[in-house]
Amino acid sequence: MKREISLRVTPDIAYREDSLIRRIAQEWGIDARTIQALRIRRRSIDARQRTVFVNLGVDVYINEPAPALDFTPVDYPDVSHAPAVIVVGAGPGGLFAALRLIELGCRPIVLERGKDVHERRKDIARISREHRVDAESNYSFGEGGAGAYSDGKLYTRSKKRGNVEKILRVFCQFGASTDILADAHPHIGTDRLPRIIESMRNQIRASGGEVHFQTKVVSLTLRGDRVQGVVCENGKEFEGPVILATGHSARDVYRHLHNAGVEIEAKPLAIGVRLEHPAQMIDQIQYHSRQGRGKYLPAAEYSFVTQSFGRGVYSFCMCPGGIVVPAASGPEQIVVNGMSPSLRNSKWSNSGMVVETRTEDLDGELKPFVEEMKGDTDFTALHSEEFAANHPLCMMTLQEALEKRCWIQGNRTQRAPSQRMTDFVNRRLSYDLPTTSYSPGTVSSPLHFWLPAFFDRRLRDGFLQFGRRSHGFLTSEAAMIAIETRTSAPVRILRDPLSLHHVRLAGLYPCGEGAGYAGGIVSAAIDGERCAEQCALQMANG
Repeated sequence: MKREISLRVTPDIAYREDSLIRRIAQEWGIDARTIQALRIRRRSIDARQRTVFVNLGVDVYINEPAPALDFTPVDYPDVSHAPAVIVVGAGPGGLFAALRLIELGCRPIVLERGKDVHERRKDIARISREHRVDAESNYSFGEGGAGAYSDGKLYTRSKKRGNVEKILRVFCQFGASTDILADAHPHIGTDRLPRIIESMRNQIRASGGEVHFQTKVVSLTLRGDRVQGVVCENGKEFEGPVILATGHSARDVYRHLHNAGVEIEAKPLAIGVRLEHPAQMIDQIQYHSRQGRGKYLPAAEYSFVTQSFGRGVYSFCMCPGGIVVPAASGPEQIVVNGMSPSLRNSKWSNSGMVVETRTEDLDGELKPFVEEMKGDTDFTALHSEEFAANHPLCMMTLQEALEKRCWIQGNRTQRAPSQRMTDFVNRRLSYDLPTTSYSPGTVSSPLHFWLPAFFDRRLRDGFLQFGRRSHGFLTSEAAMIAIETRTSAPVRILRDPLSLHHVRLAGLYPCGEGAGYAGGIVSAAIDGERCAEQCALQMANG
């Protein structure tokens, strides 16, 4: 017999099966000897009060074993002779689009500009070791996309857009721990995600699909207002409808689409810094204990949001027990991001601290910065003509300008400009810096001096507010590391809300985070599945 039970217990009980069985037997009058297995269906930590509790939903198997699997695996048929669909990009949007196409009887041809997930690791290591960024193989480009080596968090608020549980089950089918089916904030980890991505690729090929690496798409093949396929930089051409899932950093793709007259529009962004604290400090603050997380609790998370001078200021992509990574996707850029291994066991915790930024700000508070950049000889190689609030690529150009300025402040290397949190708030120089996880190194830089006032004053105000809410958070032991610009795509590629193909070009399905319709691994995967479904439906209808 299976019995579904909800309970609220302390961590020492929640994370020890023998203790949990005893508590369940005691509270529900069950003979502990008859409990053959427990399956955790829901798990969330409540640290709002001094005593930390864990809320659990548990399936209790009494006098019978638990089933071998927590889910029914998806069946992927042979589609070797099925009609082809081109999937551009092997990030979560592209991979889940390809897998869903196979389910629906279509043959995906996945074209990825970067390298496979293992070869890509070598190029990522060179960024820290040699301060050299391969423009086709980095934290943004390559198999797995930006999520493969920049965290693996699976938490999303996009439940209205699709089946989150199905996405999580597919991850489990390809090797993820079934813990992600239960945890309120599921997380795979950068050390485990590459193997899962490789298994997905192997399934695509085993089912008759294709996956091509170092195959950069440079143009669409058009016949009137219909996309017929793509042309690649190596001269290869592929025919079929196109799911465009290139990720949020494919700036050359955005420029090609704009120059080709494909309708796109600028989209608001969130821009700021990475803020890194000692993990023990965050554990102590969030768990209200000098002992921090103790023996059973995971590394603590936090979430802050406020309004400052009419714009949102908030934490983003919080990485407990993680590291800060160099996420530039080309030369003369500094971009930082965060990631966590599966155990979340580094001695630091970091989060993006970002400011809501709108297109109209370029003609408002950011106008002095825009004018300064247009007159800066270091900026002339960038597309300064796009730096206008009515231009579809204006927010992308803002990203480029800030990343270039950081690269200059970092002595034209991947050493990131950094400042102690309290020095930034008090507008002081940091004569030394805390030890950080950022492996290329940091350089002391007065962010309060050169960061545009639009961001400077809002971050300062936000830090003061967060420090009042959470005693100890505003500290000299925390380092600000600049700059975080790649929180989302700077454009939206316009598509029909029902058919999901481009508003004018039939046969083109803008997909995922890079198209402006997702934000993170799970929401991109959901959008990939939706685009695959609409593409397959249109093909079936002729």
